[in-house]
Amino acid sequence: MTIEVKDLWKRFGKFEALQGLSFSVPEGSAFALIGANGAGKTTTIKVLMNILAPTRGCASMMGVDSRKLSPRELRQIGYVSENQEMPGRLTVEEYFAYLRPFYPGWDRALEQSIRSQLRLPPERKLAHLSHGMRMKMSLACALPYRPRVLVLDEPFSGLDPLVRDEFMEGLLEQAGEMTVLISSHELSEIDGVATHVAFLDEGKLLFEESMAALSARFREVRVTLEREPSREQFPKDWLQARMTGNVLTFVDARYSDDHLGERIRSVVGGVRAIDAEPMPLRAIFITLARSARESCVQ
Repeated sequence: MTIEVKDLWKRFGKFEALQGLSFSVPEGSAFALIGANGAGKTTTIKVLMNILAPTRGCASMMGVDSRKLSPRELRQIGYVSENQEMPGRLTVEEYFAYLRPFYPGWDRALEQSIRSQLRLPPERKLAHLSHGMRMKMSLACALPYRPRVLVLDEPFSGLDPLVRDEFMEGLLEQAGEMTVLISSHELSEIDGVATHVAFLDEGKLLFEESMAALSARFREVRVTLEREPSREQFPKDWLQARMTGNVLTFVDARYSDDHLGERIRSVVGGVRAIDAEPMPLRAIFITLARSARESCVQ
């Protein structure tokens, strides 16, 4: 695994920002940390990058404890953050010239290709770049040395759709064998890009799995019954279950096309019709977040 997080805790005073996170990022994957603002995504990334020290537990990058990352490892990690600072007095061209000597493997041809693709103005001072241009600049600076790992912390925040598409095109064009770790609360932006996903909610990990497995096991189900059931105690993996007259709706968290009808009839009986529809990532996220908070209240 390229990235490992084991029983990770981070406390700020009395506030537990991370509460026992454990997950692994497979090499070559595009792994998304998703969750609402304040869920712990940026804190997790800052621990991985050794910007913050963990209160308990550990995290590693490319087999090295994050607290012991040396220049050798850092030269293999690209980092793009929405709050990344740059020396505003330098121009785009001057900043690239400043960075090149730090990376022995810097590829000038790749640099020029990315700069051209993202249309970065060479003579403009960094202080005069728009937010979208600054994010594209951050990406363009993180790719020419061909990092093994690329970390993107909320890269889409505040970007208009056109700039966002250009950013993603630039990233996907150069992805190659990189492992990409991306945090975002903009779920529509990672849907179709991420190969794996971990869902954080208030510092806790609710699930971690491949996008293929996640998409396969969730369905929005609508069941038309012959009459209202005599009970409304449904299985725990029937999330957000609701009865409206003789119509039962729920989200099935362990969907199986072969066994869905059998499972439903064993619980409610008298089934007239069953409809099961795939769910986009955003709908899955909202369902899980609501279910998690309802279980905490009960």
